[in-house]
Amino acid sequence: MPNRREFMATSAVLAAASQLAPHACAGAAKKKKLGYALVGLGRLSTNQLAPALQKTSDSELVGIVTGSPDKAEQWQAKYGISKDNTYNYRNFDQIADNPDIDVIYVVLPNSMHQEFTIRAANAGKHVLCEKPMAITSQEARTMIEACDNAKVKLAIGYRCQFEPHNLECMRIAREEEFGPLKYIDAGFGFRFGDYPWGDLRRWRLEQEYAGGAALMDVGVYALQACRYLTGQEPLSVMAREIKNDPVKFAEVDETILWSMDFPNGVVANCSTTYGFSGVNVATAYAERGKFGLSPAFSYGGIKAFAGDRPIELPNVDQFALEMDDFSKVIKTDGKSKVSGEEGLRDMLVMEAIYKSVRDGSQVDVAHA
Repeated sequence: MPNRREFMATSAVLAAASQLAPHACAGAAKKKKLGYALVGLGRLSTNQLAPALQKTSDSELVGIVTGSPDKAEQWQAKYGISKDNTYNYRNFDQIADNPDIDVIYVVLPNSMHQEFTIRAANAGKHVLCEKPMAITSQEARTMIEACDNAKVKLAIGYRCQFEPHNLECMRIAREEEFGPLKYIDAGFGFRFGDYPWGDLRRWRLEQEYAGGAALMDVGVYALQACRYLTGQEPLSVMAREIKNDPVKFAEVDETILWSMDFPNGVVANCSTTYGFSGVNVATAYAERGKFGLSPAFSYGGIKAFAGDRPIELPNVDQFALEMDDFSKVIKTDGKSKVSGEEGLRDMLVMEAIYKSVRDGSQVDVAHA
């Protein structure tokens, strides 16, 4: 498990980093492929992000940041990464002087997203940050402000917003193919510890690192689906928690059930869990029929339906599409549809959900 003290910089380091001139991304728009550096070489970087960067047309893996010399050597050999493009958490700020690296992809425990997003922005690098964006909405706001001040782009790793089946369901909802939307049922979860990497993911059960468990990790996908299917922000939430293993989940949530009311009258019932498997669905009920996804949020194998017919679309590398989209946004000086503001909106809803669990009452959602 990572040692937080190894990751967390002192205020003096952050202050020094803020003085670095953001010059490194100036030539990014002229490059065919933008250079990405992965910060944190855990499972997601190893099994999804690095392989995805071998399939991209506008992005390429050129740098790594890791606290493990052994991992650094392995990645250098496997992906041809130079020593000059290899950093650790202490010398990270020197990345400001490296013109090869245009984008920092932050793939660290949730509590470290804020620090490394700000340090990357202060180094003049664009930032793609894994979800959840942060562990509080206030942290999310500081990340947005830091990137705005440094004039760099910020996006959050919401891969499903680039996945064809999810996109088709968004289209069906927007065009009211089955009439106005009325109700959504969405959930995502798994049994924590079913996988061989369970012990290595121990930080997900610690409030200091994770900020929350099932909701922060996978429940956010169900939340996202409800927001992008309705195209609206929820007005209020009502939530309850189920905790069958109070020892394992002493600090964080195990299973949360919640409902959301939207301005257009749509009601969404959602669930997330670390306690059992098989929750991976988003079904939208409209006036004249239903459509949805099952499985809805996996890395691959997503299936969708509209009425009584399956939606036949290719399965893609969602991470490759996500990163290439961000590269195009940078090149064209556009605005990402999964911007920091999008991440902040989710943080505000999740804070309302946790408050509802604590208070046992309906909670209004604050808005960005």
